[in-house]
Amino acid sequence: MKDLAERFHEVGVVPVVVLEDAKDAVPLAQALVEGGLPCAEVTFRTAAAEESIRLMSEKFPEMLVGAGTVLTTEQVDAAVKAGAKFIVSPGFDPEIVDYCLKKEIPVLPGCVTPSEVAQAVKRGLKTVKFFPAEQAGGIAMIKAMAAPYTGIKFMPTGGINAKNLEDYLSFDKIICCGGSWMVKGDLVKAGAFDKIKELTAEARNLVESIRK
Repeated sequence: MKDLAERFHEVGVVPVVVLEDAKDAVPLAQALVEGGLPCAEVTFRTAAAEESIRLMSEKFPEMLVGAGTVLTTEQVDAAVKAGAKFIVSPGFDPEIVDYCLKKEIPVLPGCVTPSEVAQAVKRGLKTVKFFPAEQAGGIAMIKAMAAPYTGIKFMPTGGINAKNLEDYLSFDKIICCGGSWMVKGDLVKAGAFDKIKELTAEARNLVESIRK
């Protein structure tokens, strides 16, 4: 059984999904799986998130489905009960991180400063989110922060797309990137799952070409 870090590295890109209606969860998951990225961070920004995670996890048990934009411990419980295999928070919230660690739930808190990375290191975390990546200094900032914290890997998210993906994935301290360009809200709402599958396959091919 591959551990979470191996699976993140394998996919290279974690699609960050916002679902307004749970009816879109299964066709979206199918598009991601068939496109070669059997992974999704379903953000808790909508009322449909919990049910969407449950449907994705039940229909595609091989998928690595997690919950993003988790802001409370209640959301942690709801997400895990629905089938989420990891929790992502936009910032470093000690309460959420400690709660997840206590329950042995994989958690990737958002860290954009050395002080936040230090708090993650102190708790034994090996991977953190870097958000919002482009706005917070991008790959240059990550390289600068990674230098003193040699045991930490990053999952940058925010402003990452097919054009700058190589800049990030070429750095060995980046385990994977979060991205939404292949699962844009307008495509989901339009039911354009074939297009999503196509963009997902392009993203997958791009990851493989970068990591040759």
